[in-house]
Amino acid sequence: MPESPAGRSSTAGIGREIFSVSRLNRDVRTLLEGSFPLLWVEGEMSNLSRPASGHWYFSLKDDQAQVRCAMFRNRNLSLNFTPSNGVQVLVRARVSLYEARGDFQLIVEHIEEAGFGALQRAFEALKQRLASEGLFDAQRKQPLPRFPRCAGVITSPSGAAIRDVLTTLRRRCPSLPVIVYPVPVQGADAASQIARAVRLANVRAECDVLLLVRGGGSLEDLWAFNEEVLARAVHASAIPIVSGVGHEIDFTIADFVADQRAPTPTAAAELISPAHDDLARTFAELGRRLYRSVANQLSARQQRLVSAEKRLRDPGRRLQGIAQRLDELELRRIRAQSNLLRHASGRLATLAARLQRHTPLTLLRQHEARRGELQRRLHTTLSHRLAHDRQRLAAASRQLEAVSPLSTLDRGYAIVRRASDGAVVRAASDVAIGARVVARLARGEIECTVDKQRDE
Repeated sequence: MPESPAGRSSTAGIGREIFSVSRLNRDVRTLLEGSFPLLWVEGEMSNLSRPASGHWYFSLKDDQAQVRCAMFRNRNLSLNFTPSNGVQVLVRARVSLYEARGDFQLIVEHIEEAGFGALQRAFEALKQRLASEGLFDAQRKQPLPRFPRCAGVITSPSGAAIRDVLTTLRRRCPSLPVIVYPVPVQGADAASQIARAVRLANVRAECDVLLLVRGGGSLEDLWAFNEEVLARAVHASAIPIVSGVGHEIDFTIADFVADQRAPTPTAAAELISPAHDDLARTFAELGRRLYRSVANQLSARQQRLVSAEKRLRDPGRRLQGIAQRLDELELRRIRAQSNLLRHASGRLATLAARLQRHTPLTLLRQHEARRGELQRRLHTTLSHRLAHDRQRLAAASRQLEAVSPLSTLDRGYAIVRRASDGAVVRAASDVAIGARVVARLARGEIECTVDKQRDE
């Protein structure tokens, strides 16, 4: 007996399995989605529909076939351009089937303009390869001459770039000779001709700096400056090269290889011209250089992000893992920082205590107290010593006075000396009759003449 229409299958005869339409579509969808990897498809967009849900529905076609596509809201919100019917696009999608209608379709995850995307991928591939070979290394870049004797300009002789360069050089340094090497700056053979002009300038050696310039344009217009033949010619140049291609936001392979990159042809001319009267504008230029540096960083990071996004099969899952890892590292950092701060605080307290004990102020206070104590002890010792010495001096004075001849004189005695030689007279025989003698009394002296002598 067959199952109900909602069932999976029924048997109408022996050895025969009958699929329901829903089962068939479901199995086909599973088969398609499991058989094809995430792939890139290029085609022209048509029948674009944007319902209120925010999802996009459209067709991709070429000159022989078309395929339905669906791009859900969570994917199209991140696009940096707005697609429209008739635009050639490149989509990254997975093959699927819409079961309700049995329509074969692509589930689109990313869209980019086909021409730009192909050129951008070629740009990134060449950039990475040349960087790995060292063509962009700062160590190999040559310094620009501060006062060039002659400047060479490699550009189109009829473009706006040559007029801007010559006007700037005439304004800033009218005495600087300029040699123009005319080349096409756009077209299939432009890169080869520009490379030949670089080599010719090196052979002729007429200039000590070269300007490689052209005006702005699309990525396709500037592509001659993104080709390998020109990059290698610039790298091999013995003459320093300043690249001023396009506008400030434009970057080419030649910019990375050149010895110095200027945002515009006018800026390239300003870089090499030794102007002496515009120092006041230097500060403004420093601000612009800062802006350009940030723009370069943002552009490089954006290119890396786009490149990484192309290489990832499931960026969402990868980002979730990275976010979880970042959270884990943040927790570890916080714990490590707390432990480090605790350890440092303890160490700081220990060192502060040790410093307090050994601070010069504490030592000075201790020495000051010691000095005061020693001063007091010295004063006391000296006072005692002086009192003792005074007592001894008084006793010695009394003893001296007791044995002093002056004390004897005070009792009525005299000291007699010969007037002739001052010798002390101890006996009467020491002087002759008529001799002059001097008698020292307790107070004063008298001179006498010996009238008579009597020995006892």
